[in-house]
Amino acid sequence: MLKSVQEWTLLLLIFGVVSILGNWIGYNIFPVEAIPGMVILILIALAGLILQKLLPIRIPSIAYVAIIGVLVSMPWMPGSEQIVAMTNHINLLALTTPILAYAGIAIGRSWADFVKLGWRTIVVASFVMLGTFLGSAIIAEFVLRMQGII
Repeated sequence: MLKSVQEWTLLLLIFGVVSILGNWIGYNIFPVEAIPGMVILILIALAGLILQKLLPIRIPSIAYVAIIGVLVSMPWMPGSEQIVAMTNHINLLALTTPILAYAGIAIGRSWADFVKLGWRTIVVASFVMLGTFLGSAIIAEFVLRMQGII
């Protein structure tokens, strides 16, 4: 269990640093402002991962992370205003970039297994990804034009 906690902590710290950099570059929020919020998010994620291993109820760790996050941000919880204020300096999209990069690396490690499914699977997956990208871009373009942003 200790080794898992150390690995999770290291991984979460790496995500945190990359997210803070993305937050700074993409959203002009200085790292000094974002670090307290990122520490809180890392601690919440770590607590959820530990609870998932300790409790006999087998539900995904993301459920524990979400429950802890909701509980600590409830208005009646002591310190919730500070927690919400500090985590508001972290943009959600700055968090998704390193997570999606990690998912891509995880898929890349099992690329040999993916190739074993056959060339048709690769063609279908490529079209699905292309369609998802183009669909998202079209929707974003439409919504941004409706709002007058572009």
